[in-house]
Amino acid sequence: MTTSHTEPQDLLPRPATPGPSRRRAATRRARPTGPLGRAWRWFRAFRRSRPFWGGVWLTLGGWMILRLTLAPVQTAVTTGFNGIAGWLVGGGMILCGLIPWAAPSQRYTFGVIGTILAVVSLVTSNMGGFLLGMLFGVVGGTLMVAWGKKKPNRGRPVARTGR
Repeated sequence: MTTSHTEPQDLLPRPATPGPSRRRAATRRARPTGPLGRAWRWFRAFRRSRPFWGGVWLTLGGWMILRLTLAPVQTAVTTGFNGIAGWLVGGGMILCGLIPWAAPSQRYTFGVIGTILAVVSLVTSNMGGFLLGMLFGVVGGTLMVAWGKKKPNRGRPVARTGR
């Protein structure tokens, strides 16, 4: 009588792994068509070709500083520079966040200016929008400075042999 020896791991069921074509088909999503699909593709291309997230954070920080200035424009104008400084710094941060969307080549200049304005807001307007506006502005400015255009994928690098 012949008995075959089986290992314990041979008795466990093996998960079925889909082949490469199934794997690609499973990860591929249906692309929306029509006006909504075209709008989404435009927005995606816009977002990838500009310092989008840096601009969002810097604009949000400027809005928070502008909103948390806690003084109406009439009061700010009558009190002089101390009253209007929060409006100027917040508005400047919003502009520094929006301009690089129109001119991505100017991202470095406006990222640095926006970061400086965010730090200056600590002194000029309610501790930089209660620190939150300043934090958003600094993060947005540094994201804008660090942004670079996405390089096209040239395929997989070929493994070299040492011959």
